[in-house]
Amino acid sequence: MGKKIAAVLTNMFEDVEYTGPAKEFKDAGHEVVTIEKEKGKQVTGKNNEATVIIDESIDDVNPEEFDALFIPGGFSPDQLRADERFVTFAKHFMDVKKPVLAICHGPQLLITAKTLEGRKATGFKSIQVDMDYAGANVKDEEVVVCDNQLVTSRQPDDIPAFNRESLKLLDK
Repeated sequence: MGKKIAAVLTNMFEDVEYTGPAKEFKDAGHEVVTIEKEKGKQVTGKNNEATVIIDESIDDVNPEEFDALFIPGGFSPDQLRADERFVTFAKHFMDVKKPVLAICHGPQLLITAKTLEGRKATGFKSIQVDMDYAGANVKDEEVVVCDNQLVTSRQPDDIPAFNRESLKLLDK
């Protein structure tokens, strides 16, 4: 049975880090629900290659409604982590051990949620030091899976490995 995945993103997300995994998740029978501050808003990737119409407002969703959280990279996670609603939303998934799938700059939201301490993870090269300061056991690998819950990858080149491990986790 397909899982319901919350995808948090806003303008300047890394285009392929949303579109690639979202397509794979949907093709595997999962539902991807996009969440931002405003339902119906159109957000655009930083390379102007993808636009997404937001399905739900963060004010109208409850993390209990979802089976997993997907955080694509780009500049989007840094913007979202300035909003406590998104931080609290992400923290819930980590606290209750639901799957969290974060690529590239995606772990920035988890850093702000203070949920990486003691966990194996990776992220874009420039945020790995921040992840280390947040207490993560940082691995410079294409994909890192921690505690059958957290899947992280570094960059667009890692998308195939990210998708593979994310789908394995979602299919459990």
